[in-house]
Amino acid sequence: MATFSRMPRYDIRNDGIGPYAVFYCDTCGREFRSQPDVAQTITQDLGKNVAGGLLRRLPLGNTIANSVVGEDPRYSYKMTPAQIEKAWEQVQIHFRECPTCLRIVCLSDFDAQSGYCNEDSPRKEQIAEAEGQQAGAALRGLASAFGLGDVAKKVEQAVKQASTGLATCPNDGTTAPAGTKFCPECGTPMQQPAPAAVCPSCGAETKGAKFCPECGTRLETRPTHCPSCGAEAKGAKFCPECGTKIG
Repeated sequence: MATFSRMPRYDIRNDGIGPYAVFYCDTCGREFRSQPDVAQTITQDLGKNVAGGLLRRLPLGNTIANSVVGEDPRYSYKMTPAQIEKAWEQVQIHFRECPTCLRIVCLSDFDAQSGYCNEDSPRKEQIAEAEGQQAGAALRGLASAFGLGDVAKKVEQAVKQASTGLATCPNDGTTAPAGTKFCPECGTPMQQPAPAAVCPSCGAETKGAKFCPECGTRLETRPTHCPSCGAEAKGAKFCPECGTKIG
């Protein structure tokens, strides 16, 4: 079982069968409840009732009995340190402690593969990407359920088309406006988007066609620009700027 340097935030509740503790994730606030000690509550309640009944038979017994019986354990909001510790032991399986920030988080906010919370994990980018994919899949499923599948596909296509005009870092995947030479996050040279192929005669976008869809001019099959840095190829087999093979 995982070890902890402290308890997370908690409070004490009671639903009419004895007090119990609720512990909270330091990141998302998710609740994890311990179980009330019902047997102890019943035993304590019976013991006080018996003691109270016996005392009330004595002179001045009512006053003494009231002071002995005290608060009804079924509705008490008091727990001893030992009881709270026992309650924490019940729910520890749902928590982990990050060695970097020392937050105690639930399993949903902990990267078990790296041993850190999601915010401090070295796989933070991968986790964010996975969460984005899961959210996208959920949205597509919801759209399909309401008959909006075609709309979702069009939106996804539009997003992909917009992203193709961005420079991309080959190291961490960061995107930036075309022409950005170095990644703003890690400094790696950026991979530039391939410029749209256009007809040399009329300037229309050709979209990979062998003949211009507007004027019918035969088009060159070799790319006119470097796919890596975007420099004009000028018919060369290798980019004159970065040496990348073209075509």
